[in-house]
Amino acid sequence: MSRTRDDTNPPMNFEDTHERSMIRQTAAEIAEQYGPEHWREKEENGEFSTEFWNELGDAGFHGLLVPEEYDGAGMGMQEMGLAMETLCAEGCGMAGTWYLVLTAGMAAVGIRENGTEEQKELYLPDIATGARNFSIGITEPEAGTNTLNVATRAEKDSAEQSSADPAEATASADGDEYVLNGKKAWITFADRADNMILVTRTTPREEVDRGTDGISLFVVDMDDPNIDVSPISKHAMNYSKSCEVFFEDVRVPEENLLGEEDDGWWVLVDMLNPERIGFAAAGTGIGKLASNAAIQYANDREIFGAPIGTHQAVSFPITEAYAKMETAALMREKAAWLYDQGEDCGYETNVAKATAVDAGIEAVKHSMQAFGGWGYATEYDVERWWREINLTRLAPVSQQMAYNHIGQQLGFPKSY
Repeated sequence: MSRTRDDTNPPMNFEDTHERSMIRQTAAEIAEQYGPEHWREKEENGEFSTEFWNELGDAGFHGLLVPEEYDGAGMGMQEMGLAMETLCAEGCGMAGTWYLVLTAGMAAVGIRENGTEEQKELYLPDIATGARNFSIGITEPEAGTNTLNVATRAEKDSAEQSSADPAEATASADGDEYVLNGKKAWITFADRADNMILVTRTTPREEVDRGTDGISLFVVDMDDPNIDVSPISKHAMNYSKSCEVFFEDVRVPEENLLGEEDDGWWVLVDMLNPERIGFAAAGTGIGKLASNAAIQYANDREIFGAPIGTHQAVSFPITEAYAKMETAALMREKAAWLYDQGEDCGYETNVAKATAVDAGIEAVKHSMQAFGGWGYATEYDVERWWREINLTRLAPVSQQMAYNHIGQQLGFPKSY
């Protein structure tokens, strides 16, 4: 699905509307209730925070991107980005984006923009309340960042031919089925998701003219016995599992196809831009959380007869990083506004993600340094935020690939 600039769109403005003010206030109140101590405990115990998930549903955050006719708020990525950044910055750290970006972000948008009416009616109301959890099956061990090289296959098969029992075949043969086989890696929520939006190839890459052709997306029920889920031991965000997922002759009905067969790349693009906007919000949100903690510590901690914050070697690096985060947040707002207007925003989402992550990492690094040795202690949380923010330079797209995209838009030759 291509996006074109529309000169009739209303101008972007930074008015703090009643709706935005309420989102910010509600997010701050939730973050105060589920602050650093909550996430320190969940991280150490490797526990999913069901209570936080439900609180987001009660506040309406899961339904921000769901149209009102499907019980959502009918808002856009500007509001979702604001909610994510505020949750992150006010105490939740990465969880403020992590618990929203897949189901309330990517799945909601993918189904809203490309689903059939039946799919919208089935999935969107449950997404809006938090009653349904999605994982997104993109990454594969061999493909990595090169999504066009996905090897998971979906092959069409007649429902009648798939059953040895004619009576059973007659009962299930409302149309054709697809048979799914393959392996995914680093799939968050796969251990607890009700559904997965799975990226597959319905036509091998060597048989298509363009690499973007031949890709199809399916909504898969995760309770299928032919799906095996294995959590991966990881560095951070252990308050949710990221998993390897194996599919062996998994059958899905034709009506589970999301978008058109062989044309799923553009469905996926619709989902990837919100993901990058979400991770931009995480970059600035976590960076601001760590910076504010360091500023408070720098006012309280005295050495050589004065608060350490009086020393510019402590204050300037954090201040400089904060200024960069504020600038990156403005680019995130622009990217989100363009997305909400239905315009091309790939350049802006990559700029927003890359700059927010660079600035956020710089902010957490210098904040950790301000704590000195205590920055290495779990009780001060900044070491966890350091582990969390470092994921954002690797996902959902690496910094190198984001800058590759930006450079290509600037006129440099394509490097991959």
